[in-house]
Amino acid sequence: MATCAADLPPTWDALVEAPGFALGLSCRAGAVSRIGLLEPCPARPGRTPLAAEAARQLAAWLADPRVHFDLPLAPRGTPFQHRVWQQIAAIPLGESRSYGELAQALGSAPRAVGGACGANPLPLIVPCHRVLAAHGGLGGFNRARGGFLLDVKRWLLAHEAGAKR
Repeated sequence: MATCAADLPPTWDALVEAPGFALGLSCRAGAVSRIGLLEPCPARPGRTPLAAEAARQLAAWLADPRVHFDLPLAPRGTPFQHRVWQQIAAIPLGESRSYGELAQALGSAPRAVGGACGANPLPLIVPCHRVLAAHGGLGGFNRARGGFLLDVKRWLLAHEAGAKR
């Protein structure tokens, strides 16, 4: 029997099934601290009430991306990363921004924004999939330049585009 990537460290407080992938949830000190983008795995119920609620909200978002999250969040990052994540969180559903546009708004460089975007510990809640390379290219996603995670990014963008109508 093949080992699910979700069974390997880090251990997750809940797993959510998604179309072609899974989401691993970690909580600490009463807040969601990390969401991992994983290869497909079966769902696992939350170990705590917060993990169960976060899993419920993520599953609802996967059904309808117009769902708004209402969760306590505790992403770890530098002050610069937090500034980038705030800019990303402000991108409306169904829209995108380039790394360069975010860099200009922050008085920074596109590569620095890309690094902060790749370090985002809360994908979907902080929708880093909405950040694209110049001229609409996908760029990277969650520090990946190809393969599985770019397929996830394509799905997330198409999922949101369908809900904008």
